[in-house]
Amino acid sequence: MLNLTGKNALVTGIANNRSIAWGIAQQLHQAGANLGITYLPDEKGKMEKKVAELVEPLNPSLFLPCDVQNDEQIHSTFDTIRDKWGKLDILVHCLAFANKDDLSGDFSQTTRAGFNTALQISTYSLVQLSGAAKPLMTEGGSIVTLTYLGSIRAIPNYNIMGVAKAGLEASVRYLAAEMGPQNIRVNAISAGPIRTLASSAVGGILDMIHHVEEVAPLRRTVTQLEVGNTAAFLCSDLSTGITGQVIYVDAGYEIMGM
Repeated sequence: MLNLTGKNALVTGIANNRSIAWGIAQQLHQAGANLGITYLPDEKGKMEKKVAELVEPLNPSLFLPCDVQNDEQIHSTFDTIRDKWGKLDILVHCLAFANKDDLSGDFSQTTRAGFNTALQISTYSLVQLSGAAKPLMTEGGSIVTLTYLGSIRAIPNYNIMGVAKAGLEASVRYLAAEMGPQNIRVNAISAGPIRTLASSAVGGILDMIHHVEEVAPLRRTVTQLEVGNTAAFLCSDLSTGITGQVIYVDAGYEIMGM
């Protein structure tokens, strides 16, 4: 039975009720995990209020601002985890961003600034957060991140994010190799296209979803909760032999040639 009672889990990347991170947080809570939630702070505090209202039913014991472009906020987040919880068992990384202009048009015209922004937020943040989590995972742990098929195939209107996700998947393998001796597992979930705040920046996202519904073996796309179920499995003792992997939760679309 999937049971996360007694496990401390930090979930990043919840923006609204369509976020995949929200689906994951719900399933971790249902399995009994003690949740910590981070949000992206803004000057007017709108995101803090929105996310706080959304996650209130999950009764998180930590609710913290964490902009991964701000080293001080990252340090503060994990200092608070150490002080309040003493240890961390689960880290869920659901963070990605690229400038909209760098997702479409000719990939060769990607700006240096746009390239750096996408890789820093979408790829390096996993490395940085994992490095901060490692000393707190004193009893082993599980780190889960989100990727997409655009990491291994050229997807229209994905461009720089495909490169960022490819780097993310490589990072999963290197982190898994590093942290395995401490019984820390690192895996990625490659989810099918889902309408989220992040995916709304991808041109033709509805066409992508409809295509998956027509071609995927299950003849549909997936839901946030289905991704959440897989994340909960990867965070549990039911998956203790799995690390360094990319698990596809896409209704089987990845296997199709046409």
